[in-house]
Amino acid sequence: MAKEKLVTPSYCFILVANFLLYFGFWLLIPVLPFYLSEVFRSEGAAIGIILSSYSLAALCIRPFSGYFLDTFARRPFYLLAYFLFMLMFLGYLGATTLLMFVLCRIVQGVAFGMVTVGGNTLVVDIIPSSRRGEGLGYYGLTNNTAMSIGPMTGLFLYDAGTTFTAIFALGLAVCLVGLLFASFVKPPSKLPVKREPLSFDRFILLKGIPAGICLLLLSVPYGMTTNYVAMYARQIGLHVSTGFFFTLMAIGMAVSRIFAGQQVDRGRITQAISLGLLVVMCSFFMLSSCADVIQWDEKSCMVLFFFIALMLGIGFGIMFPAFNTLFVNLAPNHRRATATSTYLTSWDVGLGFGMFLGGYIADVSTFDKAYLVGACLTILSFIYFRWKVIPHYSMNKLR
Repeated sequence: MAKEKLVTPSYCFILVANFLLYFGFWLLIPVLPFYLSEVFRSEGAAIGIILSSYSLAALCIRPFSGYFLDTFARRPFYLLAYFLFMLMFLGYLGATTLLMFVLCRIVQGVAFGMVTVGGNTLVVDIIPSSRRGEGLGYYGLTNNTAMSIGPMTGLFLYDAGTTFTAIFALGLAVCLVGLLFASFVKPPSKLPVKREPLSFDRFILLKGIPAGICLLLLSVPYGMTTNYVAMYARQIGLHVSTGFFFTLMAIGMAVSRIFAGQQVDRGRITQAISLGLLVVMCSFFMLSSCADVIQWDEKSCMVLFFFIALMLGIGFGIMFPAFNTLFVNLAPNHRRATATSTYLTSWDVGLGFGMFLGGYIADVSTFDKAYLVGACLTILSFIYFRWKVIPHYSMNKLR
């Protein structure tokens, strides 16, 4: 039987729009700790709190985003959120005090929470159900490509002496083009949904909570890595381009996502997540060991550092489309956005906590201890997934 068509104009437009959205997001991630330190004289724990406010804001809005996307038209909501996200780059350009900056960061976090739920839900609407894992794999690949180019670009501009104003202006221009592509997305008409009484399950997919706990534990060390790996390398005296770390991580994700998406479409969802968890667990333990390895040999530490980046990318690349599909499979079609919202909310809780925890542990100790704590959390995530999530999913999945 011939495969259903995956590549359509709307699918291509939303891929480009998603790439440019995440490029704007990732462009700032490794630069902001330096910006807060140099411009506002903030320190480790304070930087962690400010950066985590973004994820906290996204977290607070995601459940409501899922409800509105399931209840009303999805495309206008998506475009409004994208516009608000873009607008906050102007806010950064005009922020003259730390309070103004934090407020802009919070508003952009709210917009990011809305637009990512909207984009993930729209792309599931656009993708044929028989090719959902593969389609989500390519969609996630745009995130990973942006994760490769964005931090590398941001750190390159920063190292070259480019002003923070110019970096913020680049983010604004990129997201403006992304909004243009987003406006061309034409999803299939959504069937009318019968209005139901408001309940907690309309905002959080209750059947997705066990998987959400597993994902939360996993995202804590991920949050530490994306925000502090450059500072970690500097702290241990490793003289490498940390932008290349993100590039290798993204390459690992790109390769593994394509393979993982096809396996997910064959029903191997829990197997893919288990494999990814094992790879990520080993990678974080190796990352924490870099502080000891460099005392022995800097060249060996450099090789290990970049090998870890590749392995982290492979591990997370295997898990992302599998986790996304797992949440969608636990929900009826008319609660697809709620499932997506719960998936992303779980990720954001851990991501925000990881930003805060990484900064706090670095203040009282060192970054290698922070990554050691993160590695231990991945062990808990793996045990919980095997003990609780797999049996729960087998009993409750709808497709």
